[in-house]
Amino acid sequence: MADSRLTEETPVDAGQQNIGSSVTRTDERSVNTDQIPSHEVTSDLRSVLVTSVLNLEKLDTDLYRGKHHWVPRTQRLFGGQIVGQALVAAAKSVSENVFAHSLHCYFVRAGDPKVPVLYQVDRTRDGRSFSVRSVKAIQHGQPILICQASFHMQQPSPLQHQFTMPTVPPPEDLLTVEELIQQYLSNPNLAENAKQGLNKLLADEVPIEIKPVNPPDFSRRVAMEPKKLFWVRARGHIGEGNMKLHCCVAAYVSDYSFLGTALLPYPNHRAQFSASLDHAMWFHSTFRADHWMLYECDSPWAGGSRGLVQGRLWRQDGVLAASCAQEGVLRVRALTESKL
Repeated sequence: MADSRLTEETPVDAGQQNIGSSVTRTDERSVNTDQIPSHEVTSDLRSVLVTSVLNLEKLDTDLYRGKHHWVPRTQRLFGGQIVGQALVAAAKSVSENVFAHSLHCYFVRAGDPKVPVLYQVDRTRDGRSFSVRSVKAIQHGQPILICQASFHMQQPSPLQHQFTMPTVPPPEDLLTVEELIQQYLSNPNLAENAKQGLNKLLADEVPIEIKPVNPPDFSRRVAMEPKKLFWVRARGHIGEGNMKLHCCVAAYVSDYSFLGTALLPYPNHRAQFSASLDHAMWFHSTFRADHWMLYECDSPWAGGSRGLVQGRLWRQDGVLAASCAQEGVLRVRALTESKL
């Protein structure tokens, strides 16, 4: 069962909250790749999600191998990477004029970060406007993930509506997770165990950039609604013109810190074990995964050592790009008074 990397489940005792109040960013990115023509973007600016993390080697017809893994501190494969790679494999088997509109995945075994993952594609159906693919991600001869993806030829329709995007500060006015951590570490009154946990977070090389809208106050522990908002984009440059690739990157991004939303009302409990059970995603509009998108997450239910989370990815212009849902295992323990 591949697991999600949960930023709320760090060793920092004041975790399990959204990374207090909005913080204004005072500096700018040194390089803005959005303003660089694609032919001038050098290899070191290309997104590692494209060049490595989601890159597959073709072994045979409809058989691929993924060898590059981003491994969280749990030492299990990150579920979002397996979902993203499965969608890459599925997309390689469909025609150029259809695009992913949905995927439904089950995580059935833990992934082993020490060995490659094989992706076996079954061409379930090709119709006039829809194509369906089934993908098995395999390690040690057994499936670790089962995924079904559906692709659709874009068609005009008079039926068009969506929810309204939440009103939040733009990403330019907010700090990244790394900048927030540096700000927290500058507090001389920060507990030593909190410092250790934050430094471990800084040591992680994550291929996506995140700017929380309401960062948590690490100095106190309060119950929060199971909701959070953060801006997110892939690090580096991907470019436009390949919607299939942007959907694969968004599938990777959608699993990041997703299940932890269900832990926000329980500041006096720590997750001993957490893992994604299934993951579904629906793609609504065109977007670029290397541009800022607002990830709106909420958890309508938790019980029976499981939690349900839902998410919406919004473009900066207010268009709903994608919707997500996931259920996962959440086994928790109560914190002792000394750790509160």
